[in-house]
Amino acid sequence: MAYGLLAGFFWGLDTVILGIALVMTPFVSTEQAILLAPFISTFIHDVCSSLWMLFYMGIKKESKKILSALKTRSGKIIVLAALLGGPIGMTGYVLSINYIGAAYTAIISALFPGVGALLSYIFLKEKMKGYQIAGLTVSILGVIALGYTPGGSETNNTVIGFLFAFMCVIGWASEAVIIAYGLKAQEISDHLALQIRQLTSAVFYGAIIIPFVKGWSFTLSLIPTQTAGIILLAALFGTTSYLFYYKAINKIGASKAMALNITYCAWSIVFGAVLLNEEISLRSIVCAIIIVGGSITAAADMGEMFKFKKKSFN
Repeated sequence: MAYGLLAGFFWGLDTVILGIALVMTPFVSTEQAILLAPFISTFIHDVCSSLWMLFYMGIKKESKKILSALKTRSGKIIVLAALLGGPIGMTGYVLSINYIGAAYTAIISALFPGVGALLSYIFLKEKMKGYQIAGLTVSILGVIALGYTPGGSETNNTVIGFLFAFMCVIGWASEAVIIAYGLKAQEISDHLALQIRQLTSAVFYGAIIIPFVKGWSFTLSLIPTQTAGIILLAALFGTTSYLFYYKAINKIGASKAMALNITYCAWSIVFGAVLLNEEISLRSIVCAIIIVGGSITAAADMGEMFKFKKKSFN
């Protein structure tokens, strides 16, 4: 459980720092820059994350294993997961915000752990007990309540916006399930899987999405700026989050890992207050408590806890 909670903790920090980069001059200087910002920032973030992972793999002296890992069946499965979670999931998220606004997108995208739990049950035979399903439901409702903003529901094209939002949900949910399936064979480690994931996402963005949105010149102009340095820092925490997330998927399963990962919404409130001096409302505090409490309940195994207590007393 600790791995999943740490994944949420560091992703909350990554979210806040990346948010700082997105409001810096290069991303808000023109209307085109504002439109390109989500795609460019995600691309740079994944490239930086891939580089952080290469550094990490170098420390572990496992850099030479990357190519051989890609050739395994598990490695190819991770590539598929990367495409679903990265380019497909994130692109759906960005385009959904464009069509139906951040409020509706936040509400719909919060459903991905629930969809992931269902997919885990169907394909991985992961079963959640009644109290775990209740905890996950409560946590998702907390995220929805936190993300909803009255008056933020203006839409340009409702149908296509909702379709992109559901594309995001399916992409993010499928990624965790496929990762769990790929790691089952134990052909590759969870950190090798993450290296493949980040490398695949970065290459796809650079080869397909960035040229499609005509963003290469803008991307290259960002490299020598302070903004790129901020994204590099965010990617460090994002990579740390992913390392814990993949370990959680490997140790406790996709459904529980996803439930714990969405606690990042609560942690982002804390980091927003600490790093940006943002005010914390009563609603935010209540929602954060609900999210964390629900997520822990969803991942907890009461049966094992009772067994442990019984042994302790005996």
